Amino acid sequence: MEIIDAIILGIIQGLTEFLPVSSSGHLELGKAILGDKSIPEESLLFTVVLHFATALSTLVVFRKDIMDIIKGALKLKWNEDLQFISKIVVSMIPAVTVGLFFEKQLEQLFGGNILLVGFMLLVTAVLLFFADKAKNTEKKVSFKNAFVIGIAQAVAMLPGISRSGATISTSVLLGNDKTKAARFSFLMVVPLIFGKIAKDVLSGDLSYNSGNFTALSIGFVAAFIAGLFACTWMISLVKKSKLTYFAIYCAIVGAIAIIFSLLN
Repeated sequence: MEIIDAIILGIIQGLTEFLPVSSSGHLELGKAILGDKSIPEESLLFTVVLHFATALSTLVVFRKDIMDIIKGALKLKWNEDLQFISKIVVSMIPAVTVGLFFEKQLEQLFGGNILLVGFMLLVTAVLLFFADKAKNTEKKVSFKNAFVIGIAQAVAMLPGISRSGATISTSVLLGNDKTKAARFSFLMVVPLIFGKIAKDVLSGDLSYNSGNFTALSIGFVAAFIAGLFACTWMISLVKKSKLTYFAIYCAIVGAIAIIFSLLN
């Protein structure tokens, strides 16, 4: 893999992991417009490295919150911190269920189905628009909310549905505080990312070529730095109710994707 390819892929992964524009949807669009051969083939190892980088950037941004949660949970009392961890576990149930039982069916949707991507981007746009108009509150995420947000995360496995956009919007539309919604959305995906990484590592499908060490390292750094920026920026955007811009962007790209699909 070329160094420039690694940098570009790293930046894309870092940004789209947190910004509500759907990384999977954009990748499918890129393949369709440029052709599969024009997009550098991402090895499973490279994908794992990039996901690890973005997960790590989340841990860095929320390091204080995470340490406080761990300290509180270690007291082994049914306090706010242990409840938060329990809510994260509850939110994981839908995505884990889909991943375990419908993985093959899900993979079939990632074969250049541009019409589906277009419509899902429109769904993302609608969610972002209404979430941006919702009044801010100080309400915390409840257990029931956590499960519903988890369903949104599972639905976001579809190409074109933004994970961060779907989970944050769902949380806000349920009446939760916007900053708390963004915090919960970003932290709830970390265990899933590490779980997926562990599954890929244990599968034995990873192949390492020492010649790719430089590209892997640079891709990791690019994804990590882009992730730090995007995660911090996204929290600020949600708090200031600036999601409409992303709603407009997703609507435009979604419409273009649908037109492109129908004309071809």
